[in-house]
Amino acid sequence: MLSSCKSKETAKPVIYEGPLREAENILMNYTENDRMKAILKAKKIFDYQNGDQEFPEGIYLEFFDKTGKLTSTLRANTAFYFKGENRWRGRGKVVVKNIEKGQQLNTEELFWKPDTKKIFTEKFVTITDEHDVLYGTGLDAFEDMSSYTIKNPTGTIEVKDN
Repeated sequence: MLSSCKSKETAKPVIYEGPLREAENILMNYTENDRMKAILKAKKIFDYQNGDQEFPEGIYLEFFDKTGKLTSTLRANTAFYFKGENRWRGRGKVVVKNIEKGQQLNTEELFWKPDTKKIFTEKFVTITDEHDVLYGTGLDAFEDMSSYTIKNPTGTIEVKDN
């Protein structure tokens, strides 16, 4: 009599790494000490188990100062929030506008750190205002564009004599 031994392979569990929740037509208000800091609008959001969030159909943010005045806006074709790093990434036609200065930043990728209130990129950037157009590759700035440094700058700047 012959007998054969076959070892059965146990199937490894499949780990689901997709979104746990999905929501559409999002409007979120961020406040600090009962003061509006930012408003986020998005068509769709995916929430992941680790706290990350994805905005596959774009994002629009409005930022406010201590008095509640709108200071700047940010728009991107897609966005991703990395919870572990408390860092946002916007991609595809990213536009930041400083309302008071009449400035606009355009780039294809931009990162934002809410805790430091800084934005940055290593990609090509264009900054325009009513007098100047500046170009460069790489940028470090405050989120409202009140102060910024362009790496590898080019362009023309109007200098006024006093």
